[in-house]
Amino acid sequence: MAEQRVFLSAEWRDLVMLNYVVDPEILRRYLPVGVELDTFAGRAFVTLVGFRFLRTKLYGFLAVPFHCNFDEVNLRFYVRRREGGEVRRGVVFVRELVPRTAIARFARLMYGEKYDSCPMWHRIARHADGLAAEYGWTWRGGQFQLRAQAAGAPSRVADGTLASFITEHYWGYSAKSADQSIEYRVSHEPWRVWVSTDAGFEGDGGALYGSGFGEILRCAPDSAFIAEGSPVLVHRGRRIQ
Repeated sequence: MAEQRVFLSAEWRDLVMLNYVVDPEILRRYLPVGVELDTFAGRAFVTLVGFRFLRTKLYGFLAVPFHCNFDEVNLRFYVRRREGGEVRRGVVFVRELVPRTAIARFARLMYGEKYDSCPMWHRIARHADGLAAEYGWTWRGGQFQLRAQAAGAPSRVADGTLASFITEHYWGYSAKSADQSIEYRVSHEPWRVWVSTDAGFEGDGGALYGSGFGEILRCAPDSAFIAEGSPVLVHRGRRIQ
């Protein structure tokens, strides 16, 4: 595989990940051409993710003033694509939110991703017994929040577990047109995670993410994690047909 140039370097930290089992038919209309749904134990998942985007640099060295540190919240699901003998496991985003308009416009232009901008905030509380993390935002007059708490210390995820499935997809895919997609690689070391037993989402998920997702997000998540995060490299995208 030819190495793709690094487009962006950053750190992703304090990732709250709420995971929901979903009917695969809800996701099929969001599938870019060239990929298929990826499942765990025969079930499809969507994940609502909130995290801190830190020390962001373009091309690994160019820091843009006032756009280096910000929050992001996204709703994603899991796909795979075969390239020769390799199976590339990736994610597709239903919607991504950031607090700055310029970031949203740039991401839409470069990767065709479904970015919007809105006011956002976060609260991270580390203490001797564990960690609590919250992300909140205002979108079209509605108030939204996701949160998770966890106790103890984070640990590396074991192969073959749901935590491994959720955290170890290293490709991104978006629809460029009806017959063309964009594929890009995201590089990072495996994350350590806390398993959360106290997590949830508040807000009108249907208004934010569309038909079918409101019912899903009104329920308690089927599982929840807080990932410690790491430095990441986002490579330049390429078109696939």
